[in-house]
Amino acid sequence: MPDQEQFTANPYQNSPPSITQPSTQPSTQPGNAHSQYLEAEVLSADPVQLISLLYRGALEAVTAARAHLQERDIRRRTRRINQAYEILFELIQSLDHTLEKNAGGEISQNLARLYAYMQTRLLEANSQQIEAPLTEVENLLTTLAEAWKAVPAISPVTDSPAISADAAAAEYVPMSCTY
Repeated sequence: MPDQEQFTANPYQNSPPSITQPSTQPSTQPGNAHSQYLEAEVLSADPVQLISLLYRGALEAVTAARAHLQERDIRRRTRRINQAYEILFELIQSLDHTLEKNAGGEISQNLARLYAYMQTRLLEANSQQIEAPLTEVENLLTTLAEAWKAVPAISPVTDSPAISADAAAAEYVPMSCTY
């Protein structure tokens, strides 16, 4: 029997010539397709769409954290709560607090307080290992994401809403908030 070759910890060092080290180039495997799609979506998004993507990412993270809490998977729960926390931090950083009150400054300040509140609730959920704060944050993010869908996209050429004021007025339908 021929001498058997000693294998080291690196599986590619003593491998047959047909096996090569993995490429550092992006893969076309299905698991990586989602990442590539998301990257393309982020790179081609206007500022309004980016906020929608952040809301979506935060919602997905909180939903996953709730599932991991029920599964008692501490590591994954914590990772997803941290992800949602970091997204909320990015949302806070994206706000423009220099605006005057009548130009949206008050909305910016209120959103900053709401995002900070949600961060606090995420920390409570993680430290106390309870679901109620996660449910509350999930509901708040859902409401914000739905409201954000009503914001018109920004035209890359003019940096103004993509629809005209006349078109927006024609599409406006008042809603009743009474029950």
